[in-house]
Amino acid sequence: MRIPGLKHQTIGTLFDLVYLTLMTNLLLLVGCSPLVAGLVLTDPVRSWPLLALVAPLCAPAVCAAFAVLADYSGTRSTAVARTFVRAWAATWKRAATAGALTTGALVVLGVDIRLAWGKPIGAAAIPVLAVLMVLTAATALLALVVLAEKPGVRVRDAARASVYLAVRHWYLTAVSFGVLVLLELLFTSRPAIALGLAATPLLYVVWANSRFALRAALGPVPHLTHKKA
Repeated sequence: MRIPGLKHQTIGTLFDLVYLTLMTNLLLLVGCSPLVAGLVLTDPVRSWPLLALVAPLCAPAVCAAFAVLADYSGTRSTAVARTFVRAWAATWKRAATAGALTTGALVVLGVDIRLAWGKPIGAAAIPVLAVLMVLTAATALLALVVLAEKPGVRVRDAARASVYLAVRHWYLTAVSFGVLVLLELLFTSRPAIALGLAATPLLYVVWANSRFALRAALGPVPHLTHKKA
Protein backbone atom coordinates (compact mmCIF):
# COMPACT_ATOMS: atom_id res chain seq x y z
CA MET A 1 0.00 0.00 0.00
CA ARG A 2 2.95 2.31 0.48
CA ILE A 3 4.33 1.95 -3.02
CA PRO A 4 1.29 3.43 -4.84
CA GLY A 5 1.28 6.31 -2.39
CA LEU A 6 4.96 6.92 -3.02
CA LYS A 7 4.42 6.83 -6.77
CA HIS A 8 1.52 9.24 -6.49
CA GLN A 9 3.62 11.65 -4.45
CA THR A 10 6.49 11.39 -6.94
CA ILE A 11 4.19 12.07 -9.89
CA GLY A 12 2.70 15.04 -8.06
CA THR A 13 6.18 16.43 -7.41
CA LEU A 14 7.12 16.01 -11.06
CA PHE A 15 3.98 17.85 -12.17
CA ASP A 16 4.78 20.63 -9.69
CA LEU A 17 8.31 20.96 -11.09
CA VAL A 18 7.06 21.03 -14.68
CA TYR A 19 4.51 23.70 -13.81
CA LEU A 20 7.09 25.70 -11.87
CA THR A 21 9.51 25.55 -14.79
CA LEU A 22 7.08 26.42 -17.55
CA MET A 23 5.25 29.18 -15.67
CA THR A 24 8.44 30.82 -14.41
CA ASN A 25 9.91 30.68 -17.91
CA LEU A 26 6.78 32.33 -19.30
CA LEU A 27 6.82 35.10 -16.71
CA LEU A 28 10.53 35.65 -17.26
CA LEU A 29 9.92 35.95 -20.98
CA VAL A 30 7.21 38.54 -20.40
CA GLY A 31 9.36 40.50 -17.95
CA CYS A 32 12.38 40.43 -20.25
CA SER A 33 10.44 40.82 -23.50
CA PRO A 34 12.04 44.16 -24.54
CA LEU A 35 15.54 42.70 -24.29
CA VAL A 36 14.55 39.36 -25.82
CA ALA A 37 12.88 41.13 -28.74
CA GLY A 38 15.96 43.25 -29.28
CA LEU A 39 18.26 40.23 -29.24
CA VAL A 40 16.08 38.24 -31.63
CA LEU A 41 15.03 40.96 -34.06
CA THR A 42 18.19 43.05 -34.30
CA ASP A 43 21.92 42.62 -34.70
CA PRO A 44 23.30 42.92 -31.15
CA VAL A 45 26.65 44.15 -32.48
CA ARG A 46 24.96 47.21 -33.97
CA SER A 47 22.02 47.62 -31.60
CA TRP A 48 23.93 47.28 -28.34
CA PRO A 49 23.13 50.86 -27.19
CA LEU A 50 19.41 50.07 -27.43
CA LEU A 51 19.93 46.72 -25.71
CA ALA A 52 21.84 48.49 -22.92
CA LEU A 53 18.86 50.80 -22.40
CA VAL A 54 16.33 47.98 -22.04
CA ALA A 55 18.58 45.49 -20.21
CA PRO A 56 17.82 46.93 -16.72
CA LEU A 57 14.15 46.05 -17.27
CA CYS A 58 15.13 42.38 -16.94
CA ALA A 59 16.49 42.82 -13.42
CA PRO A 60 13.09 42.92 -11.65
CA ALA A 61 11.97 39.82 -13.59
CA VAL A 62 15.12 37.90 -12.67
CA CYS A 63 14.72 39.02 -9.06
CA ALA A 64 11.10 37.81 -9.08
CA ALA A 65 12.18 34.47 -10.56
CA PHE A 66 14.69 34.10 -7.73
CA ALA A 67 11.87 34.78 -5.27
CA VAL A 68 9.80 32.01 -6.88
CA LEU A 69 12.70 29.57 -6.60
CA ALA A 70 13.33 30.56 -2.99
CA ASP A 71 9.64 30.13 -2.14
CA TYR A 72 9.48 26.69 -3.72
CA SER A 73 12.75 25.62 -2.14
CA GLY A 74 11.61 26.68 1.30
CA THR A 75 7.90 25.79 1.33
CA ARG A 76 7.30 23.78 -1.88
CA SER A 77 4.79 26.45 -2.89
CA THR A 78 3.59 26.32 -6.50
CA ALA A 79 1.85 29.71 -6.41
CA VAL A 80 4.28 30.81 -9.10
CA ALA A 81 2.33 33.66 -10.67
CA ARG A 82 1.32 35.19 -7.34
CA THR A 83 4.83 34.98 -5.91
CA PHE A 84 6.39 36.34 -9.10
CA VAL A 85 4.03 39.32 -9.35
CA ARG A 86 4.36 40.18 -5.67
CA ALA A 87 8.15 39.98 -5.79
CA TRP A 88 8.28 42.02 -9.00
CA ALA A 89 6.07 44.72 -7.50
CA ALA A 90 8.08 44.78 -4.28
CA THR A 91 11.52 44.93 -5.89
CA TRP A 92 11.10 46.53 -9.31
CA LYS A 93 12.41 49.94 -8.34
CA ARG A 94 15.49 48.73 -6.48
CA ALA A 95 16.15 45.86 -8.89
CA ALA A 96 15.85 48.16 -11.92
CA THR A 97 18.19 50.63 -10.22
CA ALA A 98 20.72 47.87 -9.61
CA GLY A 99 20.31 46.75 -13.21
CA ALA A 100 20.80 50.26 -14.55
CA LEU A 101 23.91 50.87 -12.45
CA THR A 102 25.35 47.51 -13.47
CA THR A 103 24.61 48.01 -17.16
CA GLY A 104 26.08 51.50 -17.10
CA ALA A 105 29.25 50.28 -15.40
CA LEU A 106 29.64 47.37 -17.82
CA VAL A 107 29.18 49.66 -20.83
CA VAL A 108 31.79 52.11 -19.55
CA LEU A 109 34.26 49.32 -18.79
CA GLY A 110 33.59 47.67 -22.14
CA VAL A 111 34.19 50.92 -24.01
CA ASP A 112 37.41 51.45 -22.05
CA ILE A 113 38.60 47.98 -23.07
CA ARG A 114 37.77 48.72 -26.68
CA LEU A 115 39.71 51.99 -26.54
CA ALA A 116 42.71 50.34 -24.86
CA TRP A 117 42.76 47.39 -27.26
CA GLY A 118 45.92 47.30 -29.37
CA LYS A 119 47.57 50.15 -27.49
CA PRO A 120 50.60 49.93 -25.18
CA ILE A 121 48.49 50.73 -22.14
CA GLY A 122 46.14 47.89 -23.00
CA ALA A 123 48.46 45.19 -21.65
CA ALA A 124 48.12 46.65 -18.16
CA ALA A 125 44.64 48.16 -18.34
CA ILE A 126 42.61 45.46 -20.06
CA PRO A 127 43.10 42.72 -17.43
CA VAL A 128 42.13 45.15 -14.68
CA LEU A 129 39.07 46.33 -16.58
CA ALA A 130 38.03 42.75 -17.32
CA VAL A 131 38.28 41.82 -13.64
CA LEU A 132 36.17 44.87 -12.77
CA MET A 133 33.53 43.76 -15.28
CA VAL A 134 33.36 40.28 -13.75
CA LEU A 135 33.21 41.72 -10.25
CA THR A 136 30.45 44.14 -11.26
CA ALA A 137 28.35 41.37 -12.79
CA ALA A 138 28.91 39.08 -9.79
CA THR A 139 27.90 41.81 -7.37
CA ALA A 140 24.73 42.52 -9.32
CA LEU A 141 23.82 38.83 -9.44
CA LEU A 142 24.12 38.35 -5.70
CA ALA A 143 22.39 41.67 -5.05
CA LEU A 144 19.32 40.46 -6.96
CA VAL A 145 19.24 37.35 -4.77
CA VAL A 146 19.39 39.59 -1.70
CA LEU A 147 16.55 41.77 -2.99
CA ALA A 148 14.45 38.69 -3.78
CA GLU A 149 14.52 37.74 -0.11
CA LYS A 150 14.73 41.21 1.45
CA PRO A 151 12.90 43.62 -0.92
CA GLY A 152 13.28 46.55 1.47
CA VAL A 153 17.06 46.50 1.66
CA ARG A 154 18.92 49.41 0.10
CA VAL A 155 20.75 48.71 -3.13
CA ARG A 156 23.95 50.11 -1.63
CA ASP A 157 23.77 47.72 1.33
CA ALA A 158 22.95 44.76 -0.88
CA ALA A 159 25.88 45.60 -3.16
CA ARG A 160 28.28 46.01 -0.25
CA ALA A 161 27.52 42.55 1.11
CA SER A 162 27.40 41.01 -2.36
CA VAL A 163 30.77 42.23 -3.59
CA TYR A 164 32.51 40.87 -0.50
CA LEU A 165 30.78 37.49 -0.54
CA ALA A 166 31.14 37.11 -4.32
CA VAL A 167 34.91 37.40 -3.93
CA ARG A 168 35.06 35.28 -0.79
CA HIS A 169 33.11 32.48 -2.47
CA TRP A 170 34.69 32.94 -5.87
CA TYR A 171 34.33 29.27 -6.75
CA LEU A 172 30.53 29.49 -6.40
CA THR A 173 30.55 32.68 -8.43
CA ALA A 174 32.55 30.92 -11.14
CA VAL A 175 30.03 28.08 -11.30
CA SER A 176 27.16 30.57 -11.57
CA PHE A 177 28.87 32.39 -14.42
CA GLY A 178 29.50 29.07 -16.14
CA VAL A 179 25.80 28.26 -15.95
CA LEU A 180 24.85 31.70 -17.28
CA VAL A 181 27.28 31.28 -20.18
CA LEU A 182 25.64 27.93 -20.92
CA LEU A 183 22.23 29.62 -20.93
CA GLU A 184 23.54 32.32 -23.27
CA LEU A 185 24.99 29.76 -25.67
CA LEU A 186 21.77 27.80 -25.62
CA PHE A 187 19.79 30.97 -26.30
CA THR A 188 22.06 31.80 -29.23
CA SER A 189 21.60 28.40 -30.85
CA ARG A 190 18.15 27.30 -29.60
CA PRO A 191 16.24 30.30 -28.21
CA ALA A 192 12.94 28.42 -27.89
CA ILE A 193 14.52 25.67 -25.79
CA ALA A 194 16.48 28.17 -23.71
CA LEU A 195 13.47 30.34 -22.90
CA GLY A 196 10.83 27.62 -22.83
CA LEU A 197 12.59 24.85 -20.91
CA ALA A 198 16.11 25.54 -19.73
CA ALA A 199 15.98 29.02 -18.19
CA THR A 200 14.41 28.15 -14.84
CA PRO A 201 16.44 24.98 -14.11
CA LEU A 202 19.67 26.79 -14.94
CA LEU A 203 18.66 29.85 -12.93
CA TYR A 204 17.93 27.55 -10.01
CA VAL A 205 21.58 26.48 -10.02
CA VAL A 206 22.60 30.14 -10.12
CA TRP A 207 20.19 31.01 -7.31
CA ALA A 208 21.29 28.07 -5.13
CA ASN A 209 24.97 28.95 -5.57
CA SER A 210 24.36 32.61 -4.87
CA ARG A 211 22.09 31.95 -1.91
CA PHE A 212 24.65 29.62 -0.37
CA ALA A 213 27.34 32.26 -0.81
CA LEU A 214 25.06 34.79 0.90
CA ARG A 215 24.21 32.60 3.89
CA ALA A 216 26.48 34.68 6.14
CA ALA A 217 24.34 37.73 5.36
CA LEU A 218 20.89 36.17 4.94
CA GLY A 219 21.07 33.12 7.17
CA PRO A 220 20.86 29.41 6.31
CA VAL A 221 19.71 28.30 2.88
CA PRO A 222 15.92 27.64 3.17
CA HIS A 223 15.74 24.14 1.72
CA LEU A 224 18.71 22.98 3.81
CA THR A 225 17.02 24.31 6.92
CA HIS A 226 13.84 22.42 6.15
CA LYS A 227 15.72 19.22 5.53
CA LYS A 228 17.39 19.44 8.92
CA ALA A 229 14.05 20.09 10.59
